[in-house]
Amino acid sequence: MTASTPVTLVPQAPRDADRPLLSYCDDATGARIDLTATQLGEWAARSAGLLRDGCGLAPGSRVAVLLPPHWRTAAVLLGAWSVGMSVSYRPRALAGLPVLEPGGDRPYDAVFVTPERLDDWLEDVPDGTHRYLVGTGAEQLADVPVGWLDWSSEVLRHPGVTPNYTEIHASDPASPDGTTYGEWGGLAREMAEMWDLRAGDRLLVDAAEHEQPLKWLLAPLSVGASVLICANLDRSTLDARVAAEQVTRVL
Repeated sequence: MTASTPVTLVPQAPRDADRPLLSYCDDATGARIDLTATQLGEWAARSAGLLRDGCGLAPGSRVAVLLPPHWRTAAVLLGAWSVGMSVSYRPRALAGLPVLEPGGDRPYDAVFVTPERLDDWLEDVPDGTHRYLVGTGAEQLADVPVGWLDWSSEVLRHPGVTPNYTEIHASDPASPDGTTYGEWGGLAREMAEMWDLRAGDRLLVDAAEHEQPLKWLLAPLSVGASVLICANLDRSTLDARVAAEQVTRVL
């Protein structure tokens, strides 16, 4: 998967094309998925196609993402950024704070929410023109409210091939608070350097402790390291998992 922006907001492929670039597991349910760089790139391309062709959005459109650390969240974020969207991200409601950055009362152009967070969205986020529910299980959603669409069904209508996009500049806004693509890319590389992450490393991330995508997505992928996102992490098995997964750093 190659970068379609002048900064590294999408992953560099690891040397071994068959090695998972991003893995997600849930210790509470036993669910697991492993995605190679090619597979993650295909899902990101589908998400980009959904926004650009399905929704008719253009670079600079405002996208709200209320999703936890998850492989589908990675696909939504990377897809949105690859077509120049301005993304607000907040995995969960925080006491005393609005769900998303202040952005006026105008609707977001697209909103992605888990079914569990619908109440948060209805209470704190301005309306969204295009609204998608994103489940965190393997199955498609059985009951989707009126006015919403199931992301897992809609995204498959778009090809997993990166189309030709409008050029994105490092000075373009990557989030409504004004942070640019260049700034996000620089922060990701600085964080990877601080952790001494390099190509070929494997980072295990406790999803409950590190919800900012700069940590669980952008920093490791910016240098070609792979990521294992663990939801409901069972710390009693951590040492065995580190050995089995060839993890080089735990976050």
